[in-house]
Amino acid sequence: MPKLKNHSGSKKRFKVTASGKVRAQAAGKRHGMSKRPQKMKRNARGTFVMFKADGEKILENFLRVV
Repeated sequence: MPKLKNHSGSKKRFKVTASGKVRAQAAGKRHGMSKRPQKMKRNARGTFVMFKADGEKILENFLRVV
């Protein structure tokens, strides 16, 4: 059976930390920011570490690390 390729869209959206956790960008920051509360805009800045169960699904199905 041939090797499975990584999902190229996921390679651009997620990064794996040295300890194996998955980092991602916050959602909902592309447009329409004037409607959003300031607290939401502040909390959605930068990246965040995904929950363990979600990160494992990303690794198995898209990044194929595990």
